Amino acid sequence: MSKSDAFFNPDQYATVADRLEHFYSRFPEGRINTELVTREDGEITFKALVYRSAAETLPAATGWASEREGDSDINTVACLENTETSAVGRALANLGFTASSKRPSREEMEKAERVRRSLSFHDAKRRDTVNPHTAGEALDDVLHLLSKAETKGLPPRRAEILQRRVSAQAALPPSRVQKIEAALRSWIRRREL
Repeated sequence: MSKSDAFFNPDQYATVADRLEHFYSRFPEGRINTELVTREDGEITFKALVYRSAAETLPAATGWASEREGDSDINTVACLENTETSAVGRALANLGFTASSKRPSREEMEKAERVRRSLSFHDAKRRDTVNPHTAGEALDDVLHLLSKAETKGLPPRRAEILQRRVSAQAALPPSRVQKIEAALRSWIRRREL
């Protein structure tokens, strides 16, 4: 899955547990140290350091992660633990332990998906209360957003598929067109950051 793909398939990503298993099978004497860096204003940041042996004094890789308390079910219950796990997963990926063809861990992609859904929800809510679309306006907006997204790096094949889906408007319910519009707005916003 490329960074530009708005659709997440969790089966394509390894869990941090998978990465840990691979790491310890290759480096049975290895160790992973974690450090809580900050816990302020509801945001938690962890750093993980990975050592391949007990003799190593400098880490072979590091990884960082930040999460916000309460931004999801897991972060409402176990934000500290979730953030630490994410930092470990990132450190193991930096050492080459992806355990799948994808670099981000499943946990990282689930976080990205939560953020995307939240942004899409808030965008849709704002649009519905401020400027509701007719079906034709929504189609025009999506086609305009597709053009803008292509200039910001959306793969041409992905743009072509979305354009076909949206242009065959009779086949797509308005709610689906709105979801595509929200996903494109979110994708473009991430590129502009």
